Amino acid sequence: MKIKLLEITGKAREVILRYPMVLLMALLGSAGAICLYETNYSEPGFIAYSKFTMCSCLGISLMFALKMLSQRIGKSYILESAGIIFLVGFYFIFPDNNRDFTEVYQYIIIVTFLLSHLFVSFAAFLNRNKEPNFWQYNKNLFVNTVLTIIFTGVLTGGIELAVLAVDKLFDFKFSERIYLDLFFFMAISGSCLNFLIFNENGLPYLEKDSQYPVVLKFFTQFILIPLLLIYAIILYFYAFKILINWELPRGWVSYLVLAYSIVGILALLLVHPLKADHTKSWVKAFSRLFFYTIIPLVILLFVAIFTRILEYGYTEPRYFVLLLAVWLTGLVVYFVFNKKASIRFIPVSLFVAGTFSLVFPYLNAFSVAKRSQKTELIKILNNNHLLSQGKIDFNKKVSEQTINKITSQFVFLAERKEKDFLLNLISDAKIKNKLTEDFQQFYFWNINNSLKNAFVNVEKKPGTSDYKQIILESETDIMNIQDYQYMIRLQTYAKQFKEINGDTFTIDNQTKINGSDALRIILNSKEEIDFIPAIHKLFQENTTAEGIAKLKEISVENNLGKYHIKIIFRDISKGKYSYSIHENFYYNDAVILIRENK
Repeated sequence: MKIKLLEITGKAREVILRYPMVLLMALLGSAGAICLYETNYSEPGFIAYSKFTMCSCLGISLMFALKMLSQRIGKSYILESAGIIFLVGFYFIFPDNNRDFTEVYQYIIIVTFLLSHLFVSFAAFLNRNKEPNFWQYNKNLFVNTVLTIIFTGVLTGGIELAVLAVDKLFDFKFSERIYLDLFFFMAISGSCLNFLIFNENGLPYLEKDSQYPVVLKFFTQFILIPLLLIYAIILYFYAFKILINWELPRGWVSYLVLAYSIVGILALLLVHPLKADHTKSWVKAFSRLFFYTIIPLVILLFVAIFTRILEYGYTEPRYFVLLLAVWLTGLVVYFVFNKKASIRFIPVSLFVAGTFSLVFPYLNAFSVAKRSQKTELIKILNNNHLLSQGKIDFNKKVSEQTINKITSQFVFLAERKEKDFLLNLISDAKIKNKLTEDFQQFYFWNINNSLKNAFVNVEKKPGTSDYKQIILESETDIMNIQDYQYMIRLQTYAKQFKEINGDTFTIDNQTKINGSDALRIILNSKEEIDFIPAIHKLFQENTTAEGIAKLKEISVENNLGKYHIKIIFRDISKGKYSYSIHENFYYNDAVILIRENK
């Protein structure tokens, strides 16, 4: 036992000394995730913790890639310093408030994380032509990743159960936070440590020649390739259906084609060394035929994505789908016509394409999407004769469907900071001032409501549903918590269980009562109160013609047992379809304040 313990601690010590920056990033990521979870979305620190956690987690893969590169070429300190400078710069790319953290930044995060992992796959092989070493290196990384997931999952579950057992058996009364804190620590720092232990001394171990794993062969031959066959049959039958009926392909077929291509490329990479084995004829046949099977599907992919682009214009997702279609075309040409094709081309070319989509001037995803949607908005306005001397005429007759398209375009462009372009389309001072105010609000849905209210001559199709919405907004972000002892963050559409002074509070805004929304707080499974009637009253007292009312404080309160409870909302909306008798409530950033009655 002592020998095993010394062996484990010795390996951990070696890993810490060999990969200090990788482990530091993991520890910072764990700390950031814990702080992030314990911070309310509306609090100033939330966005800072989000950025910090994201950059730290990105630093794990980046620092590992740079470590592999430094093991090849040296210059460890220079590379790691460059990595830190990149992460600091990446941190400051993002806005400092929640409102401006739109989906644009989500695309940046996703693509950058993908690029960092692609960089891991080839960083140490930029100037080396030893393809067997390249394959062994990535195969070992793949296997170690799978082992890390299994080991970390079992270890995390075991530790969580051990803490639970100690808590229940010895009455320690641990805070509920300890379980999530442990999860974040093990999921980030623990998994990182396990992964690095599996990688032993790094590049020399990862790229050394080893026997082809039987499990990997079984997985590829009997799981991945049969899945590919199923995908191919479905897609080819669908292509024949399109030709027979002479109809345009549906949009989601793009994702099926991409899924088929990605799974196929993964299978191709996994069986790559077996091509030299003369007894593995199925590998040769698969490797030779796969890229030919992609050719008609890539054509189908181009037809599907251009159908959407020509009709609705570019958005970031459509841009990325088109970029992947171009990348797949490049792969087909490269592997079909190049007899000395290298599998390194796959991650390197995808890395170049991803980098192009983020940083190339004028042609990056975000520039293209903004220009395209501006054009689409002007086209909609012109086609419906709504422009008069370059300004929107809100008095002209317009269909409800057209208004929905216009409001959708406005919200899309507002999220991408095109305020001046949008306001330049409006001449009416009242509407312009209202939209100017909406651009400063926390949520962009106010723009949607203001525009819909601005059109005075709306043509509704028979049978269309009329959705009416009223919004209450708080004039301040400051909440008065004086005289209250406890504060709980209200989670949307969830059940929460909180224990205070031995009393259990069940907070339920997930369960509906007779089809209508409910917001119930239950004390010790005996006494309960539903706050929805009080919220109804709040709306009745503050209904406006514009559908938006601003209050100094949006709150409801009542007694429950020996406690007084108050719920404060940042904003809350009430909506109802004309065909429905039920009203729906939507809210974010709400808190529950609790105090004991004297």
